[in-house]
Amino acid sequence: MSTPSEEPAWKQRAVERSIKTAKLRAAQRVQRFLDAAQAIIIEKGSTDFTVQEVVDRSRQSLRSFYLQFDGKHELLLALFEDALSRSADQIRAATASHTDPIERLKVAIQLLFETSRPDPAAKRPLFTDFAPRLLVSHPAEVKVAHAPLLILLAELMEEASAAGQLREGINPKRMAAMTMQTVMFVAQSSGGADDGSVHPITADEVWDFVAHGFARI
Repeated sequence: MSTPSEEPAWKQRAVERSIKTAKLRAAQRVQRFLDAAQAIIIEKGSTDFTVQEVVDRSRQSLRSFYLQFDGKHELLLALFEDALSRSADQIRAATASHTDPIERLKVAIQLLFETSRPDPAAKRPLFTDFAPRLLVSHPAEVKVAHAPLLILLAELMEEASAAGQLREGINPKRMAAMTMQTVMFVAQSSGGADDGSVHPITADEVWDFVAHGFARI
């Protein structure tokens, strides 16, 4: 039995339906802004654009933009987070065809290395221009953006640990964090195939290093 202070069930349903509709419309507006910004970035090959350009391309209003984002920085951050999330999904899918935990970890690390390498032909300014600045100015935001990749590597580390394939005493989550940072830094520092390096670092070398280290102990 409901008390007089409780909202009628019909009113609760109406409010919930209204909120659900509003969230859906907001999500659609956000996606249109993201798609517009991504299209401009691809065309220009840089993140040098204005909010007004994004608004015009999306065919929405400036007011609507600022209802969704604080400004250009937050828009770029959303694109960066989305790109890393999709990368994590792709790596997870690539590991799904393997049953051996250590092999799944190997596939993930090698693919993370390959996808993190600079590619002059690809023109990925979110990673070559925006990400380095973000790392210096907003390290906490970088940590949040990389969360999907870290979660995936931690899961794979935990699976390998449970299978007895890691050294005793290893903390899978901490090892995942160190591995991700090492692999991505090496990848981003190694350059592409045409950077003049006679013997560029390979994905196999990176895997061998993180899997076995270098000390004879």
